[in-house]
Amino acid sequence: MTFCLNSIIIKPENKAEIKNAIVLLHGYGGDGKDISMLSLNWKRHMPNTVFICPNGHETCPINPSGYQWFDLTKDDPEYILEQSINAENKIQKFINEIKQEFNLTNDRICLSGFSQGCMMSINVGLTSEEKFSCIVGFSGKIIDHDNLKNRIKNSTDTLLIHGETDQIVPSTHLLEAKDFLIRNNVDVQTLLIKNCDHHIPIEASSTALNYILKKFNTSYY
Repeated sequence: MTFCLNSIIIKPENKAEIKNAIVLLHGYGGDGKDISMLSLNWKRHMPNTVFICPNGHETCPINPSGYQWFDLTKDDPEYILEQSINAENKIQKFINEIKQEFNLTNDRICLSGFSQGCMMSINVGLTSEEKFSCIVGFSGKIIDHDNLKNRIKNSTDTLLIHGETDQIVPSTHLLEAKDFLIRNNVDVQTLLIKNCDHHIPIEASSTALNYILKKFNTSYY
């Protein structure tokens, strides 16, 4: 099957049965190859998981060799929201293709992303008709609190991780997102990492891995 987004797909070794999927959404100006690095360690602990790392549907004007989920060249919140909802629709179509291709339901899928990819994971994850296994976000934020509050449809368990010294997406957004999710009855865990800027360190990757493993394992029973 050809997906609507060009993707790096890392299937289980030895043709093991696919029971779960992790969708990894890259940050602004990145690509599927960048974010697929997370799978190098994770896949050893998840032998029945397929990792799917799509490129954003738009070329990034700041980095033409990379991609974006929505344009950031205009400092206009309404424009950014409009563009992000357009991206949501693309990702939702993509997820439906994944479910069909690998015969999976939402509760077998983790949505994860870095920075702009984290923002998209939160929006797509919480506005879908059915809960996902979990949402795992690194160094992101909620794009528009009022808009998401009006559209939220489920309470997918969420883990948010952020570097305390992040200058690109300040860590205050982690606290704001946590407060929003609690008020909207979403079970949320957070990790604020000291002396960490806008990237995913080993501590963040390991914490996320353990969280996802628990979610995948508990949903078998």
